Amino acid sequence: MTDSTPMTDGEGGTVSFGYENVTPEEKTRRVGEVFTSVAKKYDIMNDVMSFGMHRGWKDRFVKRVKPQPGENILDMAGGTGDIAFRMADRGANVTVADINQDMLDVGAERAMERDEAEGAGSLVFSNQNAEEVTFASNTFDAYTIVFGIRNVTFKDKALAEAYRVLRPGGRFFCMEFSVTDWSGFREIYDLYSMHVMPRMGQVVAGDTESYRYLAESIRKFPRAPEFEAMIRSAGFVNTKAEIILGGAVAIHSGWKV
Repeated sequence: MTDSTPMTDGEGGTVSFGYENVTPEEKTRRVGEVFTSVAKKYDIMNDVMSFGMHRGWKDRFVKRVKPQPGENILDMAGGTGDIAFRMADRGANVTVADINQDMLDVGAERAMERDEAEGAGSLVFSNQNAEEVTFASNTFDAYTIVFGIRNVTFKDKALAEAYRVLRPGGRFFCMEFSVTDWSGFREIYDLYSMHVMPRMGQVVAGDTESYRYLAESIRKFPRAPEFEAMIRSAGFVNTKAEIILGGAVAIHSGWKV
């Protein structure tokens, strides 16, 4: 069973942390430890693990979001700012939210070092739990979350919060990893994610276990049709899943009416 049924993911009300079943509190703590461990090397490892492809995926994602000058966007699990910087460069005012302060600190440091484009929007960094966002309802024009929702303990709560903080007419965009349906590539992808990624994590970041968890969390995440159904259940309409690499990556979207 996948993580998409959070209250009954394991026995006795447990949830999955990779291939382990743990209490929700334990998962939140251990996910926090993972991202504290990888924060400083997170962007370098993204380049190494995806062979640089994540940059193109993120550009494609932002094109789908179509950030507009002056609009307010909440970039949840935005950590190091990769997506937020792209949207701010298009004039949007972006609140970068993350539950992990170490990731936010890296993003804020990067923000101070970057040369802002003329007419760029503002950037604000905020420590937030995706399941219990502190912002008022009907606040944002768009909500984005990239490679982050699979680490949320209760995904249904995060989706409900995304719906709540969006204004009517607001748009939801999520990009996430899952398993691929391409025969042949699927076997290579499994081998790479489960055996090569943890070793690369050790070589580049000095951390095997965090990258083993990240690989396992990808396998546990719902396939695109299942996750799209969860987005609809949260109240979003006109939902869509744009499949990349046979489902290894998907861009999900929906609108609040």
